[in-house]
Amino acid sequence: MSGGAVCKPLRLLAEDADDLAVISAALQDAVAKVGDLSFEASPRCFTLVANRFRWEGGRRSAERVRSALRFSGVLGVKSRGVLMGDASSVISILAIGFEPCGEVENPSGAVNLRLAGGGDIRLDVECLDAVLADVSEPWAAMRTPKHRV
Repeated sequence: MSGGAVCKPLRLLAEDADDLAVISAALQDAVAKVGDLSFEASPRCFTLVANRFRWEGGRRSAERVRSALRFSGVLGVKSRGVLMGDASSVISILAIGFEPCGEVENPSGAVNLRLAGGGDIRLDVECLDAVLADVSEPWAAMRTPKHRV
């Protein structure tokens, strides 16, 4: 994007591992509070609301935007290294990946949310069905995330 270009709100759908890689890139360095994670067993949905860094804005535009990520067909949720009982605990997303069950005709598998600090959240899913949508106007970010190369 060149200077002054306006980025439209993201609306992404993932139905396979390649699609999920795009969502993972968009959510790299997103931060959320544990209280903004929810699993509803009856409709089998897991939702995460986070402040994501708008990587698509380019280097000239350091912005964050509130985004919602929803997975459908979730059979169970497990976490490691996350204070799930503390609603104010903050997590930072490094990457999101999908591990298929192993059978080509069986679309089930596990979605893994890898978090900064070594924690992770695993979603056991019937199939990969995820939607990411920006739900607010962007605001200026205090700083741009930096990664060691």
